[in-house]
Amino acid sequence: MTIAPPRLLLPVAGWLAGLLWIAPLLLMFWAAFHPDGDALRLSFDTRWGFGNFPAAWRVAPFARYLVNTFCIVTLLLVLQLLVCTLAGYALARLRFPGRGLVFAIVMLQLMVMPEVLITENYVSVARLGQVDHYLGVALPYIGSAFGIFLLRQTFMMVPQELEDAARIEGLGRLAILLKVYVPLARPTYLAYALVSISYHWNNFLWPLVITNTEASRPVTVGMALFAAPETGVDWGVLSAGTLLSIGPLLVAFLLFQRQFMQSFMNAGIK
Repeated sequence: MTIAPPRLLLPVAGWLAGLLWIAPLLLMFWAAFHPDGDALRLSFDTRWGFGNFPAAWRVAPFARYLVNTFCIVTLLLVLQLLVCTLAGYALARLRFPGRGLVFAIVMLQLMVMPEVLITENYVSVARLGQVDHYLGVALPYIGSAFGIFLLRQTFMMVPQELEDAARIEGLGRLAILLKVYVPLARPTYLAYALVSISYHWNNFLWPLVITNTEASRPVTVGMALFAAPETGVDWGVLSAGTLLSIGPLLVAFLLFQRQFMQSFMNAGIK
């Protein structure tokens, strides 16, 4: 005989898990508005102000870093959606020899961490002359196995009758993809875009390796300047810089959280 847990146990456990998850973010907010000496003192008697933000903005060219990050993420997302749409449609609807093998190879990519291929990726990008360029940062991630899998599964759920009706109307294969499949997969596109943007906005190791100057360096790599051990760490300025770097993502989530949740739910239902 099993004993049912108390009614309040699950809600309390959920709140505790949520507080543990958000605790680092709350600590960062606290430190960002307090000078270095009081940044880590959790007392309401400490001083507070906005002085850390101008100091963080002066330490590194944040405007340039944010522009670089936005350009890299946008370029990468556009290329990913293009490649994943074509590959997902081909694997879902086209009949060709070796289709199952191609899909298996794509799925194998999910088992390989990008860091394992960092040397080979650097050599390939260097041969293409794209070191310290936006395209060089984006190239290793364009063929996303997760995106191909997600869109393949979505396209497979589209009724064949819709494609047949479009063919009767005289539409070609590309027109059918753009006018039938892509509109029906909008929740999936939005869900994947959120995952891609959040991941690559915060990506650090590969941009650190492939960028050399401020012309293409994203904000995550620029943030490393704050924690230079030879100059010491000002936790207030570091927290303010971190808040500046993740601020666009937080604002976007707060403004569009309902659409975000609906897109994930619809993508999961499909």
